[in-house]
Amino acid sequence: MEFGAKAAATAGLVAIAYAGWVRPRMWRWGATDDEVERPYPGGDLVPDGERAATMAVTIDAPPDAVWPWIVQMGGDRGGWYSWDRLDNGGRPSADRVHPEWQSLAVGDYVKYWTRGAAMDAWEVAALDQQRFLALRALYDLRGRSLDPKQPRPSAYVEGLWCFLLNGTPDGRTRLVIGGYQAMRPRWLGRFVFYWFYVPVTWVMQARMLVVLKRNIERAARLDRQRPSPLNSSG
Repeated sequence: MEFGAKAAATAGLVAIAYAGWVRPRMWRWGATDDEVERPYPGGDLVPDGERAATMAVTIDAPPDAVWPWIVQMGGDRGGWYSWDRLDNGGRPSADRVHPEWQSLAVGDYVKYWTRGAAMDAWEVAALDQQRFLALRALYDLRGRSLDPKQPRPSAYVEGLWCFLLNGTPDGRTRLVIGGYQAMRPRWLGRFVFYWFYVPVTWVMQARMLVVLKRNIERAARLDRQRPSPLNSSG
């Protein structure tokens, strides 16, 4: 009984710390109040969707230098710039811009997994060059893809994953990642999103932002150090 009481007390303290301190910080890692509250384009694509976690980072490069890294994401393209063993089948994510992966349009599919398992692709739902990319996924609880043009079933998971590039007056970029989410039945969605979604998203997405910032800023430094054709010809 004593062990059980201590375990229950410990679990209660962990839950209080998670709800009051840990989760709120994971939910908006690096993001300003305005970035958290501002609506994203395409929110109407997820009926009755709730705002997902919002995370952001400042990158010392203009949006036109950041965009090529965003548009080449995908399990069958440049990877996800996160923990590759977990989300990219162990294949290293790209550490440079690949010209062959720069073509992307609304209606295209971006594979999540390279091995073709369930829940294996995102649909490009919205795209504004060098400004905004939204990837949509809609599945039943077995991971089978559903048609968003058809009525939603009683049980499903839907998400809109958004990447927003905001240029700053000093020539840098605020990269904001957020979106919208929905899960039915609602009680299951509340439980999953509250206790599991935020920690998992933080682990993977915070890593993505760190890797993107590092790679893009390194590439920008190399570009600045590279002599221009005019100077080299002299």
